[in-house]
Amino acid sequence: MSKFSRRQLLAFFGASAGAAVLAPAFGKKPFGSNLGIADAVEPLKFTPVRLPHPLPIYTQQKNYLPTGIEQGDVLEASADARLSSYTVLDDVVVPPEYERYVIVSWGDRVFPNQEDYFGYNSDYTSFIPINGRSPNDGYLWNNHEYISYPFSTTVPGFTTDSGLSGFPTSYSLVIGQNLPEDKTSIEVLGEFMYNIGGSVVRISRKDPSGSPVPHPDRDRQDGGWSHRAGRFAVVRDPNNRRIHGLSGLGINSQRSDAYKNVTSWGSLSYQKGDDNYLIGTGPAASEVFPLSSDGLGNKIIGTGYNCSGGTTPWGTILTAEENFQGSASSFVGVQELVNPNGTQTSYIAGTTGAAFGLVGEKYGWMVEIDPADPSFRPRKHTSMGRYRHENIAVRASAGKPLIGYMGDDRRGGHTWKFISSGTVTSPTDKSNSRLFEEGTLYFARYNSDGTGEWIPLNLDTPTNPIPPSTLASVEIAALGRASNNGNTRLPRRSGIAGQTANGGSIVVTIERVTNSTTGAVTSYGEAEALPGYQGKKLSDFYTSQGAVLVDAFLAANLAGATPTARPEDLEINPRNPNEVFIAYTDGASSGDGYPDSRIFIVSKYSSAVNAAQPSGELFKITEDSADGTGTTFRWQRFAKGGEAGAEPGSGFANVDNLAFDSQGNIWGVTDMSTEAHNGFTTGANPEPLRIDHRVVGANSPSQDDSNFNVATSSLIGVFGNNWLFFIPTSGPDAGEIVPFAYGPPRCEMTGPTFVGDTLIISVQHPGEESPFTPQQTLSRDIEMLNLDGTLFTQKRSLPRGSNWPSNIEGNPSGPPRPGVIGIRRKQSSGRFV
Repeated sequence: MSKFSRRQLLAFFGASAGAAVLAPAFGKKPFGSNLGIADAVEPLKFTPVRLPHPLPIYTQQKNYLPTGIEQGDVLEASADARLSSYTVLDDVVVPPEYERYVIVSWGDRVFPNQEDYFGYNSDYTSFIPINGRSPNDGYLWNNHEYISYPFSTTVPGFTTDSGLSGFPTSYSLVIGQNLPEDKTSIEVLGEFMYNIGGSVVRISRKDPSGSPVPHPDRDRQDGGWSHRAGRFAVVRDPNNRRIHGLSGLGINSQRSDAYKNVTSWGSLSYQKGDDNYLIGTGPAASEVFPLSSDGLGNKIIGTGYNCSGGTTPWGTILTAEENFQGSASSFVGVQELVNPNGTQTSYIAGTTGAAFGLVGEKYGWMVEIDPADPSFRPRKHTSMGRYRHENIAVRASAGKPLIGYMGDDRRGGHTWKFISSGTVTSPTDKSNSRLFEEGTLYFARYNSDGTGEWIPLNLDTPTNPIPPSTLASVEIAALGRASNNGNTRLPRRSGIAGQTANGGSIVVTIERVTNSTTGAVTSYGEAEALPGYQGKKLSDFYTSQGAVLVDAFLAANLAGATPTARPEDLEINPRNPNEVFIAYTDGASSGDGYPDSRIFIVSKYSSAVNAAQPSGELFKITEDSADGTGTTFRWQRFAKGGEAGAEPGSGFANVDNLAFDSQGNIWGVTDMSTEAHNGFTTGANPEPLRIDHRVVGANSPSQDDSNFNVATSSLIGVFGNNWLFFIPTSGPDAGEIVPFAYGPPRCEMTGPTFVGDTLIISVQHPGEESPFTPQQTLSRDIEMLNLDGTLFTQKRSLPRGSNWPSNIEGNPSGPPRPGVIGIRRKQSSGRFV
């Protein structure tokens, strides 16, 4: 197995960490070493949580094996990190030295209007102190990304063959009102849109010095006030409010088209359209939105599909609109495809966009909100581009341009940097918000030698798309074929590849592909398609800079941006702002695109059981310029998703959100697909997935049954539920993966934010696509890798769905509720770690 030297660790974590901080000699492999018990070192200050799969930390430190709700056994370190059996719990499991508690969850009536309620599928969190400094009283912002079963059986993606029909759903139980069982109902579609967006709620806790901060007691019926020392809870505040997918729906009354009367989705107060619309800034707001078919100009109805985001030094929130693309079968959303002038090609029948007249060009942006100031009208900053935004990392230095690093979270999505035209005065000055209104958006082009370039996405940018055969060259060399034929997408234009219309996109692959039944072309071969796109400028394909920014994903493909492995979270190293950490979540390709195999591992290239797995990677880019405004950088891969026994393998899969704590440690959460947790499909009758470490490619016949296809992505089933880990950057455990917590079945833990001694984090979609009552136990044997790269089998048991947090509140068969929790040390020292 490969080793990382101390010099490599210093280079990755930043020289600013200093030799004194990383004093121990590192002759081991971080993120997947194979130390025996003889190599044990000074214990951590808490007991790492024991997960189902082997990790090197278990050979070095005592670890906590959960056996029941808030119960578990402390296991001694052992050279053998295998567990022959493992039972997954329906809870947020944390080390025994810590506690977890719910701060606020879906359906909570925590707003001045008691008909309003906290939204669904919590994601990004941020805390804005009331007085600018106190960690005990402030505004919590929480994204609400999407809706999913068991919300109702009308959610997009629900299928009757899942066996879920007839099981209880959660909406009526939690919200206290019924929802029509009709996917076309305006009330149903309106509730979907209301449940996404975000929430502002004030939260407070008792000051560690002993002064109580009052907050409402959930257990009291009289609305009285109480406190529990050190725990956050929601405080009544006139600024508590929802900003959701239909905020400002009332402005439809100003239209002249068929949507003039679509100004509400029900009779309750929160279901009636208001004038809390959003606005746009930048080129698309001035050049595209005046052309929009809604006739509303720069007025925008709502924000939705909000995944992660960022917090500015001056106390505003940037919330990222991610999966805005509409599909009647998969997403609540709008039209993504646009014409050369940037306006949508059409509405998509059956989507919320078509139901409420939401034009697609106004969604998919970075949105700025001021939690403390309701008079600040939220705005969509179009200078930062329209794509499936995951988050933003902001760099603000006095006298320098404002910089934002962003990712497009799709397979084949790009890595972005925005540089403002103006400069920052004081980083805490709220006038800095104007800097997002004008600047240059750059995409990253990675070179295989570890260097890279930032290329501006402007009208005069030359076009030179990367051929699919080049993107897929490494996989072809290894396997003789390419997943999805090395596909990429380019804007459809009349006269290219036989097209007779403008707008939308075409798929280009190594060779032409046609439908075997109809003969229709499904993708065009690179030899016939690419010549029409080469040697031109973006101005030959788009009518304005605003239109380029609206279609940023396709325009970047056209200009030769590197398609990547789903860039989810980007974070700036607080010790060295020239370093940006990037979580690339998944290297596999899809219909959206194919990650460049010269840079990313896109499939399993060998039948060796311990070969690298395409389950994400952790990168770092280092700017060559001192202030980050230059156009060249260096990049390196440091961690590779996959089991610790794989080569390479770091012991996690699908790393997503990242955060730095006050000590400079890196924290990460995983985003493994709900459909493969613990090696089971979803639905009422989950089936074991075939997990075969011998498979090659992305989806191939197994070695022993040529008719049984095996998906490499199913290997994530070995990791259990989604979990939270950290990577110490100092001390004897520097560079190790240290498991800290895992979440309930089928959930994702998202949006970690450190506030003093507390980690605030969301628990998203517990029990997704599974019944919550009656509960059943699933059990299977699962093939896994030991640390030495050999196979073993584990008996895995787990609940079919989730009842969290109802089950820890005295209702063991109650509905699951997404929400926001706090995690803190039971004996607090004022710091989280």
